[in-house]
Amino acid sequence: MSQHAEPSTGRPSHGGDASWAQRSGDRTSGWVTGGVVFAGVLLLLNGALAVLQGIAAIAEDDVYARIGTYVYEFSLTSWGIVHVILGALVFVTGFGLLKDMAWARVAGIVVASLSLIAQFLFLPYAPVWSVIMMAIDVFVIWALASRQDDPSRGRA
Repeated sequence: MSQHAEPSTGRPSHGGDASWAQRSGDRTSGWVTGGVVFAGVLLLLNGALAVLQGIAAIAEDDVYARIGTYVYEFSLTSWGIVHVILGALVFVTGFGLLKDMAWARVAGIVVASLSLIAQFLFLPYAPVWSVIMMAIDVFVIWALASRQDDPSRGRA
């Protein structure tokens, strides 16, 4: 007869303590939580910059120069209005995300997706800037979609 007990199903079989699994779970949730906070900050900045981009398009028609022809042509005033409205929504959503509002995560994915589409359609007017903003939007969508809520967090 052996004096060693069989390991139970919830414990590691390599002789270590169970705190290792807890620490590695905390580490990944820390990365995801940090990514969500960073996504909130990016949404705030993205929204503020989109509002400024829209104001520049509304105020002066010579700020942006269109490169070639494009299927999705709007006037710069129309693009300015789109960017101001969308930028304000993105800004409010970023603020809600930093305040850990329940609606902000889903709304963040939606407005970041709309921002990505708007920046794609705005490519002929500001190609480099639009590509940078599209990359930021993709990161925001990834960070918000990859967060998994802790089931014990909702219980009090």
